Amino acid sequence: MTLGPLMVDLVGLELSEVERDVLQHPLVGGVILFSRNYESPEQITALTTSIRALRAPHLLISVDHEGGRVQRFREGFTRLPPIGALGQHYMQHPKQTLARAEKTGWLMAAELRSVGVDFSFAPVLDLDYGVSDIIGDRAFHRDPEAVASMAHAYIQGMKRAWMPAVGKHFPGHGAVEIDSHLGLPVDNRYFEDMIQADILPFSRLCQSELAGIMPAHIIYEQSDSLPAGFSPFWIKEILRDRLGFQGAVLSDDLSMEGAAVMGDSLARAEAALDAGCDMVLLCNKPESVEQVIDGLKIDNDPVRHMRLIRLHGRHAINRDALFASQEWKEAAKTVLSYAPDPELELDL
Repeated sequence: MTLGPLMVDLVGLELSEVERDVLQHPLVGGVILFSRNYESPEQITALTTSIRALRAPHLLISVDHEGGRVQRFREGFTRLPPIGALGQHYMQHPKQTLARAEKTGWLMAAELRSVGVDFSFAPVLDLDYGVSDIIGDRAFHRDPEAVASMAHAYIQGMKRAWMPAVGKHFPGHGAVEIDSHLGLPVDNRYFEDMIQADILPFSRLCQSELAGIMPAHIIYEQSDSLPAGFSPFWIKEILRDRLGFQGAVLSDDLSMEGAAVMGDSLARAEAALDAGCDMVLLCNKPESVEQVIDGLKIDNDPVRHMRLIRLHGRHAINRDALFASQEWKEAAKTVLSYAPDPELELDL
């Protein structure tokens, strides 16, 4: 059975019969987990095991687990600092910071792989211009060369834990104030300026480091009238043809207000797939999943399937052995050494 182009979410801590039926539909190819799906390492392992048992090849299992404000699993997991905490030290201590980034990427990935998650939507490759509250310290740095270097190290750590990397939010979310969860941001910069700034980390990493890329729900009005995640210009012409990206393109959540300009859930899914996305995310609105499954007409695409299949994590990691290992202990100590006060963090 091929992996379909829809990634859907779940209501609770275990699969309902309705959800089992949905996840076996040929249009579905993946599941994204949220905090509401997590209670303990044992519970989440049981949930991912039940998801994997439904299909062969198994459905992709993903989560947003960047650290800081965006870490869905907390109790029983290392509290990861926001990656912006790494960037604070980069200019003065680049070698030490890159070593920290590599260990952080490994720690994040290894802990998730040990409970059956294939990948986290990470790392964030946006630039922190100081204007976007939704990005902020989720970005490594403002300097694109620094972002590219730290992200490369972070991804190398992920790779050591056999987790593919999915960078976001192409071509860059850091220069707009509006949160695309709540509205439709418009960025009025010219493409020529962005290619040397926001796009640079993506261009440096997209040919060998990134297995997936998530485009932004932002209109870059000097280049196209459509949000990037629905734009053939950004996905096909720039990301595929100009930058040479051969991995999977996964939309941001289609229930976000930044996607509303494209119509209802079915229209959004059709537009994103037509623009070149390989998979679209349908989150927090179960009724939209039913609407899209009932209405979406799309042919099986072996190229899309091969791009998506590469997002499977490889080589299972035993959780008890992981936490007993010296490598885990050293990585956790490294993370603690640069972590800000966790009481200051707010969940997203």
